[in-house]
Amino acid sequence: MAHIVLDQASVELAVYNSRGRALKSEILRRTVGGGLQNDRDSSIQVVKALNEVSFEARDGDRIGLIGGNGAGKTTLLRVLSRVYPPTAGRATVEGRVSSLIDLSMGMDTDATGYDNIEMRGIMLGLDRKQAQAIIPDIEEFSELGEFLSLPIRTYSSGMMLRLAFAVSTAVHPDILILDEIIGVGDAAFAAKAEKRLHSMIEKASIMFLASHDNKTIRRFCTRTLWMKSGRLVMDGTPDEVLSAYGEDISR
Repeated sequence: MAHIVLDQASVELAVYNSRGRALKSEILRRTVGGGLQNDRDSSIQVVKALNEVSFEARDGDRIGLIGGNGAGKTTLLRVLSRVYPPTAGRATVEGRVSSLIDLSMGMDTDATGYDNIEMRGIMLGLDRKQAQAIIPDIEEFSELGEFLSLPIRTYSSGMMLRLAFAVSTAVHPDILILDEIIGVGDAAFAAKAEKRLHSMIEKASIMFLASHDNKTIRRFCTRTLWMKSGRLVMDGTPDEVLSAYGEDISR
């Protein structure tokens, strides 16, 4: 059974050679979240992207993440995806995780579509035999035909996205991580992709969805976390948290 516990989890990121560049420092402060801290080495800035965040998620939770740009939402999703380990505190994530934050992660442009299906499947926690077993499903869903035998550097951006989405959604996870609801390809393929994504949401034990769209949060989530400057400000129902967040940004 899927289970997540964050206990005073913090993430500090070292940014090299940014001191003394006021514009770059300000951009980093606004986009990464948290705050910039001085380091003994004058060539390094330390960004506290997540600051002592604590919560627990159990089977059945559908959790929305809200907050402005740079609030720490993406950093939190990367901790939940096991991409970033906390630099302080603790993050315990039990269950198979599928993260749709970066669909093309782990794909090799010089390898064929078939090779990338296998490599990406292994990154998602499958063994080689299991990764090969999902190939027929991806062939049918992606509609890429003979292009799967070619290096993916020959693909258009739309074809690349189709393959990446098909592989990433071929594995049914215990924990599903989403950064906005994904739109893929033309209208016909987008409708098929939306149906597949909704099926994943229904089957996942725990889901996290970061979104700037209140309707999306209310539609898919039963609980909402409000992030601000790397901290967890509020944890409650979507209506409660969205109301408090709306009041805060209107001040």
